[in-house]
Amino acid sequence: MRRRDFITLLGSAAAAWPFALRAQQSGQMRRVGVLMPLARDNPEAQARITAFVQGLQKLGWTEGRNLQIEYRWGIGDLQKAATELVALSPDVIFAISTQAVAALQRATRNVPIVFANVADPVSGGFVDSLAKPGGNITGFTNFDYGMGAKWLELLKEIAPYVTHVGVIRDPTVTSSTGLLAAIQSAARTLGLEVSPLGGRDAQDIERTVTEFAGGSNRGLIAIASPLSINNRDLIISLAARHRLPAVYAFRFSATDGGLISYGIDPDDQSRQAAGYVDRILKGEKPADLPVQSGTKYELVINLKTAKALGLTVPPSLLSRADEIIE
Repeated sequence: MRRRDFITLLGSAAAAWPFALRAQQSGQMRRVGVLMPLARDNPEAQARITAFVQGLQKLGWTEGRNLQIEYRWGIGDLQKAATELVALSPDVIFAISTQAVAALQRATRNVPIVFANVADPVSGGFVDSLAKPGGNITGFTNFDYGMGAKWLELLKEIAPYVTHVGVIRDPTVTSSTGLLAAIQSAARTLGLEVSPLGGRDAQDIERTVTEFAGGSNRGLIAIASPLSINNRDLIISLAARHRLPAVYAFRFSATDGGLISYGIDPDDQSRQAAGYVDRILKGEKPADLPVQSGTKYELVINLKTAKALGLTVPPSLLSRADEIIE
């Protein structure tokens, strides 16, 4: 083969490589955005970011070498943070929570978005269907609405005397509304009454929980949302003050003093999301990547809190626990 023909053939082969793959191999810097609806110094926010970055590292992406990560924290104006992030023209954005994805969707319909910890992306209008997202958004769901019934069952199992359940939720979040409806449906079967509590901020939580605690045989469920996460210390202290058994959606609430938690491992979802970000950077489209459900769930029981409330945890419940805090 003549040298000129060989060079032409080599050039054609190189042109056929996926652009993202060539960029990664040549060390070209790619840009990933991260929108986190929690404060920068929030321990859970940092844990999720760490899991996400470690997931990317295992796939060959290293900050400063072939990857630049731009962070925006949404403790204040989440829409402003989303708009700023989109203006940086990242190759893909990783977002946690329904609110974060909604803010990004208002800011762009073109930049690929991978989410974690979103309960109902179909009803939220983020994807056409779980199997075929169809747009620029895909990711990993944390709960289906059946989880609401599971939380209610756990509350009755650990505190059988409860007849009236207060549900701390954010009425502005679609998934909170859906989970509340699931809890109300299950409560009718169990002969329980349900009262929506919470609202938009800490003052709403304190006011409604304090009023609710005035009755007898009361218990709480704190639905997964940034409102509950950002105010979990308040919710845990209110439950202790008013001697209310409470079920939470995330492990960190039980380790911080809550009675019992059941839900996905949010750090594991962040690691999974890193895999989708990697695939998009290598040329795949969000529209073709199906939304996946959480696979790792944790049941955590705080025996110290149970003792303070005068509760005896059934052996059948203890035997199912992934972690027992004594």
